[in-house]
Amino acid sequence: MIQPTRHGVTLFAFGVPLALLLVSIAPGVMALAYGYCALVVLAMAADAVLAWPAWRLPVTVTTPDHLLIGEAGTITATIAASAPWRMRFAWLAQQSGELDPPTIVTVEADGGTATARLPLVPRRRGRMVIERLWLRWQGPLGLMQWMRRIDVGRSVDVLPNIRGVQGIALQFFARESVHGTRVLRERGEGTEFDALKEYVAGLDSRFIDWKHSARHHKLVCKEFRIERNHPVVLAFDTGHLMVEPIDGVPRLDHAISAGLLLAWIALRGGDLVGLYGFDAAVRHYVAPLRGMAALGQLQRATAALTYHHEETNFTLGLAELALRLRRRALVVLFTDFVDTVTAELLMDSVGLVAQRHVVVFASLSDPYLAQTLDRRPRQFEHVAEAVIAADFLRDRQTVFERLDRLGVHCLDVPREQFSVGLINRYLKVKQRHLL
Repeated sequence: MIQPTRHGVTLFAFGVPLALLLVSIAPGVMALAYGYCALVVLAMAADAVLAWPAWRLPVTVTTPDHLLIGEAGTITATIAASAPWRMRFAWLAQQSGELDPPTIVTVEADGGTATARLPLVPRRRGRMVIERLWLRWQGPLGLMQWMRRIDVGRSVDVLPNIRGVQGIALQFFARESVHGTRVLRERGEGTEFDALKEYVAGLDSRFIDWKHSARHHKLVCKEFRIERNHPVVLAFDTGHLMVEPIDGVPRLDHAISAGLLLAWIALRGGDLVGLYGFDAAVRHYVAPLRGMAALGQLQRATAALTYHHEETNFTLGLAELALRLRRRALVVLFTDFVDTVTAELLMDSVGLVAQRHVVVFASLSDPYLAQTLDRRPRQFEHVAEAVIAADFLRDRQTVFERLDRLGVHCLDVPREQFSVGLINRYLKVKQRHLL
């Protein structure tokens, strides 16, 4: 597509009225007025012809493999053309997704290669599609400009930013925190045989191995260690309740950040970690993986956990998860509910899973309810809101009590305590040898 530039429009717009004014004053210069208009039109046509043709401009577009929330990425567009004059290119990217507004980037090329880097700063997790680019350049006279559309059609996964998770995880990775003093103190309480050691005063006499003691002519006892190699499944509810924001971020994103931190801890401790997403249907499943290299796969898998404004079918979702798990596993269910009526099917489905597996029910407490209840009433509406908030909190506590009687480990804490509380529940399950 070709169109006049601002300079060309200004030259024509100011020249024509001036020519008409001269004709009205001196009719004999009409030929001069027509000549001026024809000269401007001829110059614009020549500028359009002399501009570098669009079909002779090879364009290469490079997009990043993935982006992290809040961190800038770039689309790199390179054009290689040996032009005999200086060209000025403008690029504009169109994309779908939660991003900052796209900006126009201008570069100049003097008979060589021009490279433009378009910044992208994603604000929400998911999958972003780079649809197309527009390339615009002017002719040598600056009167006409060409515009070319370049279809890209590439998708970029926007992943959770785990840089903050790393700092928290390092606190739990210290040998004294998980595998040092705690492990030494818990030796003899596990179920996985570790070694034989000579019996000394203070050790539990129940663990004396009499057969080996007779062979060695001294008392020896068995020493056990904490079991490893257990599957941990992070089950995310992607329904409409998890789209509700807390402090400007959806509940689902808070859950994913805490889940990745737990995955890091579990993988480092030798367990297997998988991922499961569901709402009205099963959306995504990653079988439990082993090793620290699996954390990158789990992080990429979270990009497929998109936001759905549908009612969650707990009967279908949890029944399908139970069929996929062949071994006894720790299932961490990230979800939420409104009241006891909407939680009936949830409790029934969670109870069935808890009969075979260890279930941790993880939810974020609503700060608005607590603020409404603690707010000093200044008018009658505040009193009514506080009563309604108290009813919701009482129903919520009732649901957690019923889940606790079913053997489900419940976690309902504010956002600031969610990650640490989740890790403490995981360590508590491991300490009690429930798996």
